[in-house]
Amino acid sequence: MSTLTYEQAAQRLLEGDDYLILTHVRPDGDTVGCAAALCTALREQGKQAYVLPNPELTAIFAPYLGGLLAPEGYEPKKVVSVDMAARGLFPENAQCYLEKVDLAFDHHPSQEFFAKETCLDAGRAACGELMYDVIRQWGPVSQAVALPLYVAVSTDTGCFVYSNTSPATHAVAAALLETGIDFYPINRRHFRTRSLKRLKLEGMLTSGMEVLDEGKLAIVTLTLDMIAQVEAKEEDLDDISAFVGGVEGVHTGVTIRELRPGVCKISLRTEPGELNASAVCAILGGGGHAAAAGATVEGDPAYTRKVLVEAIRQVQNQGK
Repeated sequence: MSTLTYEQAAQRLLEGDDYLILTHVRPDGDTVGCAAALCTALREQGKQAYVLPNPELTAIFAPYLGGLLAPEGYEPKKVVSVDMAARGLFPENAQCYLEKVDLAFDHHPSQEFFAKETCLDAGRAACGELMYDVIRQWGPVSQAVALPLYVAVSTDTGCFVYSNTSPATHAVAAALLETGIDFYPINRRHFRTRSLKRLKLEGMLTSGMEVLDEGKLAIVTLTLDMIAQVEAKEEDLDDISAFVGGVEGVHTGVTIRELRPGVCKISLRTEPGELNASAVCAILGGGGHAAAAGATVEGDPAYTRKVLVEAIRQVQNQGK
């Protein structure tokens, strides 16, 4: 295991060529934004670079990777991952690179250090923050690089309202805006627009919400039947795990999503200092940050709810 500073990581990237950049399963704005920014920045440095197509990429994030996806048969000399903390986050078509990642960029405390070298800063709100500090080692950041980085930083902080937001987050965002990018369409697309199908799903989640601990713990379950009922697509579900945390009085918000029969994904959001979300999800084989973490459980929604509450109680009791 070898860890690199921003300066060392930037120099290491300049020493190689023919890059392939990996994004994680169920790609979000942070992993996509970092991949797009790094790929573009490497090309600006005269390198050949592509992003590995992600089979789960949704229409809401696909435009940021336009012209950057690797052609069939591309054979890289260097493999880089962005915003990927664990081997379990490799998409199916990236499994062949599990032991071939040369450099990983990440901001999760649960990083497994699967790469030959890792640039990790667990104090950053988004991987996009540290990616900015790496890329700017090469000189001024262009608008083509700044725009996807803004997507990365803004989406991973919920448009700068999540507890992970720091002065450094705002400083990076300000520097990106100073390049002259048109940020309004991004903010509208990701934070102000909801499809009718999404609103119907939020209504269903509200109706079935379970509230415990005098209203401080709320659990919602999104089943395959619910998704099918409104004919929702993956883009209709973007960041739906943040929904329950917006309920007044809720300090711990849980979203259980049925991925396929017998498999559920847990997304846990907590108030800072009250419950360590990463510790809870680690019990279930997952990880993340203290205030936001996730895990995948083999079992139906009822079983997933049972083991989740048990894990929450276990961590709560450890703190007493």
